[in-house]
Amino acid sequence: MVRYIDIHPENPQQRAVDQAVAVLAEGGLIAYPTDSGYALGAQIGNSDALDRIRAIRQLDDKHHFTLVCRDFSQLGQFVHVDNAVFRAVKAATPGPYTFILPGTREVPRRLLQAKKKTVGVRIPDHRIVQALLEAVGEPILSTTLLLPGTADEPGDRMMTQAWEIAEELDGRIDAVIESGVEVTAEPTTVVDLSDNVAEIVRVGAGDTTPFE
Repeated sequence: MVRYIDIHPENPQQRAVDQAVAVLAEGGLIAYPTDSGYALGAQIGNSDALDRIRAIRQLDDKHHFTLVCRDFSQLGQFVHVDNAVFRAVKAATPGPYTFILPGTREVPRRLLQAKKKTVGVRIPDHRIVQALLEAVGEPILSTTLLLPGTADEPGDRMMTQAWEIAEELDGRIDAVIESGVEVTAEPTTVVDLSDNVAEIVRVGAGDTTPFE
């Protein structure tokens, strides 16, 4: 049964944050709210959770997983960022963007996109996520919680309600964080900067104008 963890959206209680972090530390998979919908999250080195995420979202090896980072300094440990890319990413963070960049040796090989050796990174503007990252002490392996559609309803389905997530993913995730406020039903804007030229991969919550 999926565990509910209630965390205040403006003043996250440390006790509740620690409960979520304990689930991650024990190898669990959580669903948590961000500034652009819910995400699935696990520890970086958790290969079992990575396989569970792939199964839930039906992902292939072309998918870019995301490292959700606390700040720009932490982001710089996991991806290569030259001066031009630095300015572009710095200006857009924190916010609802995911940037695809070449991974450093700090990134486990299983998380890198198979051919390009790239990985997604982002810095959310969300107090619960920042509290989690502060307590974990490292980025959280994440992907937007989009579920595959059905024959009757084709296309990905965005999950925005904790109860709905718990019901849909019962037995497949370990905990869901409830913030008590409405979650944005729009995923991040994804920008590929791996070749030093901005390519908008997905239009989402973030303004694409700076990258066009």
